[in-house]
Amino acid sequence: MSLNIRDHAERSPVYELHGNAPLTLLGERLFVAGAVSDSEQLQRCALVDLSNLPRVGFRGTDAAAYLQNKGYQLPDRPNQACLQHTGEQVLRLSQTEYFLLGSLTDGGARIAADEAGWHYDESLANYLLPRQDSHTWLALTGAHLPELFAKICGVDLRTEAFPFGAVAQTSVARLNAIVVNGSTANLPVFHLLCDRASAHYLWGALLDAMDEFGGKAAGIEALQ
Repeated sequence: MSLNIRDHAERSPVYELHGNAPLTLLGERLFVAGAVSDSEQLQRCALVDLSNLPRVGFRGTDAAAYLQNKGYQLPDRPNQACLQHTGEQVLRLSQTEYFLLGSLTDGGARIAADEAGWHYDESLANYLLPRQDSHTWLALTGAHLPELFAKICGVDLRTEAFPFGAVAQTSVARLNAIVVNGSTANLPVFHLLCDRASAHYLWGALLDAMDEFGGKAAGIEALQ
């Protein structure tokens, strides 16, 4: 279903930069829809705005047990991500901090429900870290990701150094950022999380870095 962005209150921090791109609802949230050529573009080099997918963090010595009781599989060590069978990703940022990314399958409904259902329990060292308004979430795809990131990030993100499930807490285009290798068997994908207030700057910096690889913005439907 295509919509005008003005018809929906929940907006991505970069919605103004999408121009006249067609829009669609996923669950109850608004995203840029796919175009006929998006699948081919994703394989080459593409930038996808996932900022309206729910995400949340938890921190504390009891956070792991809390998430396991919710049915999540957790990474064994920090700077790793664990893909859930329902499509969510659980990032482990330290011994006691986790960052959860919603799934395209349900529009992030599970993550949103777990955030809404959390309540403070003084007997548990498990604290909610709202991330929806603190972090922008972008996905970059295609065969040129290591070369692309070499231009804007000092960390070696080639496959041998940064395999599937790896997490890097680093600087991207001079911004503090989290990079996740969320590649699939069919598509190289890096997820990028950074300060929401810098979303416009980062969007432009990424498109500039992607230009030599034929990179363009693409819609969410191609990722599904």
